[in-house]
Amino acid sequence: MAIQRKKADVVIVGLGWAGSLMAEELTRAGLEVVAIDRGPWLDTSTDTPPAVDPDELRWSIRRELLLQPGDYTLTFRNQSGQTAVPTRELKAFQMGKSVGGAGFHWAGMAWRFSEWDFRVRSATLERYGASKLKGLEQVQDWGITYADLEPFYDRFERIAGISGVAGNINGKLQPGGNPFEGPRSREFPTPALKDSQLMQMYRDSTAQMGLNPFYIPVAHVGAAYVNPLGVSMAPCTYCGYCMFHGCGNYSKSSPQACVIPALMRRKNFTLITQGYVTKIHKAEDGKTATGVSYFDEQGREVIQPADIVALCSFTYDNARLMMISEIGQQYDPVTQTGTLGRAYNYQTCSGAHVWFEGQTLNPFIGAGGLGIQVDDYNGDNFDHGQHDFIGGAGLLTVSREGMPIGRSGLLPPGTPRWGKGFKQNYQDNYQNYGIIFGQGTSMPTRDAYLSLDPNYKDRWGTPLLRMTFDWNQNDRNMARFIEQRAVEIGKKMGAKHVHTFNSAAKSWSPYDENSNHTQGGMIMGEDPRTSAVNTYLQSWDAHNVFVVGASAFPTNAGYNPTSTVGALAIRTARAIHEKYQHNPGSLV
Repeated sequence: MAIQRKKADVVIVGLGWAGSLMAEELTRAGLEVVAIDRGPWLDTSTDTPPAVDPDELRWSIRRELLLQPGDYTLTFRNQSGQTAVPTRELKAFQMGKSVGGAGFHWAGMAWRFSEWDFRVRSATLERYGASKLKGLEQVQDWGITYADLEPFYDRFERIAGISGVAGNINGKLQPGGNPFEGPRSREFPTPALKDSQLMQMYRDSTAQMGLNPFYIPVAHVGAAYVNPLGVSMAPCTYCGYCMFHGCGNYSKSSPQACVIPALMRRKNFTLITQGYVTKIHKAEDGKTATGVSYFDEQGREVIQPADIVALCSFTYDNARLMMISEIGQQYDPVTQTGTLGRAYNYQTCSGAHVWFEGQTLNPFIGAGGLGIQVDDYNGDNFDHGQHDFIGGAGLLTVSREGMPIGRSGLLPPGTPRWGKGFKQNYQDNYQNYGIIFGQGTSMPTRDAYLSLDPNYKDRWGTPLLRMTFDWNQNDRNMARFIEQRAVEIGKKMGAKHVHTFNSAAKSWSPYDENSNHTQGGMIMGEDPRTSAVNTYLQSWDAHNVFVVGASAFPTNAGYNPTSTVGALAIRTARAIHEKYQHNPGSLV
């Protein structure tokens, strides 16, 4: 018989960035919040202090901060006619295994999406006409604008202490910033980090090409900082151990570093670790939720009743829990009816590896998101009239690839993989390598979706999630265009070797590690026929269920998703305690 816990005002499933920001906003408003995370408690001071954090083998190669396939997997296929099979390595899905989720090990790029990214369909129709969306009929607007989200972007940046240089403050362009960004209300909370030599080379060369280089906004604190929650953070020391690592210096923003310390002091907040949520319970009328079931660390079934259920887990888990709980209708690619699992999208990447002659770039000095970008080929910042695609990519270079084991695989084509030739090439090229990376948009199509697998179940007897996805022609064409632009930049920089890569040049595979930015499947919108949640991330089918995270993105931008996830979470939480709590029902 299941254990029954005391009822809470809100139960939050998953305590990564989305869950911790939701919990902070709601507990500060006085609500009783219980958060359930499937992972164990990990903390900066005890688990990744400076004495153990710079361990490349442990964190970056063996990836001990990431969820492993033995604990969690999903099935995958490229097309609906294929039989999906479980993935055995989670290279394309870099999920956190602990409290804090992927926010503990992320690289730290902290982008706002552009104004165009929120209204791709309407903006494309206005500028190019309906023919430009042929084959992309599922592309839709988000239902909110950049201006709607700007105050919540600002709140996230203040909490995380994001460093950078503003490009547009209240409509006035600023020197040194991104001229294509939407207007922001004020400057970043902490100053930009310093340029590496590679960054300066990239900045100079792209500027000479007539492009507009700017510093990438990052969650690496640029100066000693105390955030609005009273949490102190230290300036980045450029140690280079960021991606797949915790930050023992409290310089990389993470839920552990800048949100959870404040949460754990609040008496109206309870955290349950190692709780595996399996189902959302519905009321007898099926129109609202009454709480969730989970299995605890001892394998006992526990019921957590709540007035409000907020799913804040990874993209796949949000969709899977809604499907298992039968809250809404699953998407059918044949009839294109149903919304659960609809409009799944990924991140389309291409670019070039470059090697220089006689440079000393000191790659061991860096940070996860330390870099320079140009947005001239991103979104709709250039005329697509003569191109066979919509969207684009930010083209960047980063200074973070200096770890010795990982760098051994970044050598010019033709380098021997062992022996004297390998050693000599590594010695000659360690200091000379750079990357020009195009992080591109991804547009949904009818044949890219999430569903429940009919053949495979987890250890608790619930179906695994099944992913059906391959690159569409629009994204392939876009990636090829960006690849060519990367070659032009590499040659302008004076690279001796320019070796291109293009993730969309072949069928998508979970074993290709080009990106881990996975979105959609529980998308937001203004029409319940084509979206699973409304513009407040509230389920159309159960008004006290909110589904928060990148699963809500109808399209993916040419940026990392984290800041947009954070901004949406804060916006949703504020709507709950300012509006919903006083008048339960649809917020739109």
